[in-house]
Amino acid sequence: MISNLLTSTLPIAVREMQRNLLRSVLTMLGIIIGVAAVIVLMTLGSGTTRHVTEQIASLGSNLLMISTGKSMGPMQSSTAPKFKLADAEAIAREVTSLVAVAPQASSNATAIFANQNWQTNITGSSERYFSVNNRQLAAGRIFTTSEVRSGAMVCVIGETLRGKLFGTSNPIGARMRLQKLSCEVIGLLEAKGQSSMGSDQDDIVILPLRTFQRRIAGNDEVAMIQVSAKDGVTTNEVKQAIQQVLRRQRHLSAADEDDFNVVDMKEIAGILSGTTQLMTSLLSAVAGISLLVGGVGIMNIMLVSVTERTREIGIRLAIGALEREILAQFLVEAVVLSTTGGGIGILLALTIASVLAAVLQIPLAFSPLVIVSAFVFSATVGVVFGYTPARKAARLNPIEALRHE
Repeated sequence: MISNLLTSTLPIAVREMQRNLLRSVLTMLGIIIGVAAVIVLMTLGSGTTRHVTEQIASLGSNLLMISTGKSMGPMQSSTAPKFKLADAEAIAREVTSLVAVAPQASSNATAIFANQNWQTNITGSSERYFSVNNRQLAAGRIFTTSEVRSGAMVCVIGETLRGKLFGTSNPIGARMRLQKLSCEVIGLLEAKGQSSMGSDQDDIVILPLRTFQRRIAGNDEVAMIQVSAKDGVTTNEVKQAIQQVLRRQRHLSAADEDDFNVVDMKEIAGILSGTTQLMTSLLSAVAGISLLVGGVGIMNIMLVSVTERTREIGIRLAIGALEREILAQFLVEAVVLSTTGGGIGILLALTIASVLAAVLQIPLAFSPLVIVSAFVFSATVGVVFGYTPARKAARLNPIEALRHE
């Protein structure tokens, strides 16, 4: 029964779409935009979440960052005293569940080589910096423990800085200037691209910490301490051990609050992923409203179509057509409009998402479930919003319909 109805009504629905092609396209526009917007936003949101997770994972699965102040980032307290090298040494000595400890200090300065110069980030740290941050070398070597202790004038540079100062030539062995410091380039880092925060991880110069403190910063402060925990150790245990050491090092009494902050990168990854997923869901919900608007458009056009074709409906009813056949005809027309719009919207979304993912340099994370759900929803919109016009057509009085001009 149902297959016979579809066989008889589907050709009529397609013919009506072709006869009023422009009106059909305009009717489908809301569905097309809604389906495309939902799929594009969900795809880009999933890609962004995956990108953030991969970026944080690349820093090391057991990485913790210790900063001064009660919070990390631009809102951190500026009155809290900075760390000293002795603080990092105490953590390395007393917290046995750590693999490596890397004290850090950084600033921006102009790097100069020959007639080229470039404003870059300068980071002072120990030889442990590279293992803690999971940074591999493309050429050369990292500085040794003795070079860190003596404050040797050596440095390791990132790929971005290499391109700006040295072009495609090999920088190993060359001497470059950082303010008044002349240092020998002994290593080149493998390219890592942008971080999850949008900063260029390859626009960097890494110096031994003592070299940075004496020749660049002019003080003995350490802005941050990064630590890498052993596998199988819970981060809460590591945090508690670090807090005990630093509270003693910074002479905090039992009544004093911590003037430092220990952050697990897994927590940051979870927060960022949760934020991107929430924003994606909210934007997709907003985009989904256009599907409902498209459904209203379908209902409006189908009501107009019923009015225009009242005489045709009357003739069909007069020669023996059943109400359910008229109902099925207009319902199928509405579903054909919505599903055709949904199919076009999917193709449009695949194209737009591919282009935007390439431009934004994020993974292309198409979800078959999202695509199928969007298509099913578009078909549902056709059924829901097409039912009222279809029922109106089916309940027309044949006599009154034949009299309609």
